[in-house]
Amino acid sequence: MITSFKELIVVLAIAATIFKLAKPTALRFSAEGDFIRRRNVWFALTVTAFLSTSFWLYALVAAPLMMWAGRRDSNPVAFYLVLLHVIPSVPVDIPVIGINALFPLDNYRLLAFCVLLPTAWRIRGSRDPQRIRGLHAMDILLLAFGALYVAFFVPPDLPGQVLLHDSPTNMARRAFLFFVDVYLLYYVVSRSCVTRRIITEAQAAFCLACAVMAAMAVFESARHWLLYADFARGWNEDITLGFYLFRGNFLRAQASAGHPLALGYLFAIAFGFWLYVKSHVTARRVRVAVVLLLWLGLISAYSRGPWIGAAAIYFAFAAFSPSGVSKLFKATGVAIILAGAVGATPLATRIINVLPFMGGSVDTGSIDYRERLVERSWELLKEHPYFGDQLALTKMQDVRQGQGIIDKVNTYVEVALDKGLVGLSIFVAFILTALVKARRTAKASAPSDHDLALLGVSLVACILGTLLMIENSSFILGYEKIFYVLAGLSAAYAHLSPSPEQRTAKATSGSAWEPR
Repeated sequence: MITSFKELIVVLAIAATIFKLAKPTALRFSAEGDFIRRRNVWFALTVTAFLSTSFWLYALVAAPLMMWAGRRDSNPVAFYLVLLHVIPSVPVDIPVIGINALFPLDNYRLLAFCVLLPTAWRIRGSRDPQRIRGLHAMDILLLAFGALYVAFFVPPDLPGQVLLHDSPTNMARRAFLFFVDVYLLYYVVSRSCVTRRIITEAQAAFCLACAVMAAMAVFESARHWLLYADFARGWNEDITLGFYLFRGNFLRAQASAGHPLALGYLFAIAFGFWLYVKSHVTARRVRVAVVLLLWLGLISAYSRGPWIGAAAIYFAFAAFSPSGVSKLFKATGVAIILAGAVGATPLATRIINVLPFMGGSVDTGSIDYRERLVERSWELLKEHPYFGDQLALTKMQDVRQGQGIIDKVNTYVEVALDKGLVGLSIFVAFILTALVKARRTAKASAPSDHDLALLGVSLVACILGTLLMIENSSFILGYEKIFYVLAGLSAAYAHLSPSPEQRTAKATSGSAWEPR
């Protein structure tokens, strides 16, 4: 308890500093009442989590607080994104008499039940003509993917090669959890973000949450001290929770994301959002400070994939922006200057040492493992190409890691093995449809509404970066949640159109968006 109390003090001090510094900028995108409520709920849940001896004590406070605040918030999606990683995901089974457990519950699912589900209920009863109605192509693709998820049972990789068998009850559980974890999130984001102001506020809220985590990540890396490790292990006996991961002699920060890879991915997406959001921030020092903080967080997570993904997002944003050729040249010049500046600091050696294409040799074993995983998976996929091999893990003992697990650190491989090329095609078609919709709307709006076009470009860049980054990560934690958030935001964005009011505002003030 003493250690957790020390960690709590550090977390609160860092968060209080970031929230205070960020408040003037945050109020450009959200009402003051919403900002204060989100901040206070964040603090209340953090204090409760660190002082609770079990997840159930935390849930007893968190559930009613989330429901109350989520209902009062004018933008539930922004509220959801602020609290998405207020604490790490620590799954705890719901005990039920007669069976081992009903299903695991964590902060993600608490938010789904307490924020997303009530919001979805209100949306269904809304007559707002601006929102998407009925099922569209993306809904059908996502539900088709869910049908495969329910139909094909993939036994967990248990010690001793114990195989669990499927049952109607287990199928019903999978269907329910797919609805809660996946479709509900996509539905609420795509149906509730009916204006560019709401989408922009959601992006700004996510940037704020990531700024808080980035400051904590820098602290963790500098002090070699994971702030969320001890209380996570107190709730769940899984020794992998809060595990200290090193790359060379450097600790890889996790903050409240649950894993360095997931943390780096969150920062990369926040950076992509900020490329658009910063266009509505007048203070140059703030624009620069947020970029610097997010990139320091990226470096602290020490994950190669998110570094490359963030760079890809940066160049994609420049390339797809109006006047893309000139902006791409400018972006390249800025990148070269920054690379030269970083090269003159001690960070240069730390970065280069983990990049094999630059001669780095630190932790190249993880790259070799990924290559062997792809080769072995392809061999199995050729035997069951259409719907995959749900028992593939039992045939992949040659790629079992020293930690005793077969780590499918490639989302495309994971989906293909479990659901075959049919499932992989549906999965990719879903997010590519979001990409095409956002790109088409951004391109169409560029001549008349530059701001609306830039909003779409940020979503396009983030989706492209995600498609690159999930090639080097399992589809878990923040990767999964933000994947569906991006899809939902893109679907909502594609439903927007330049309005006469926005074009008039642009002509008179030079901006198509004005702060609240």
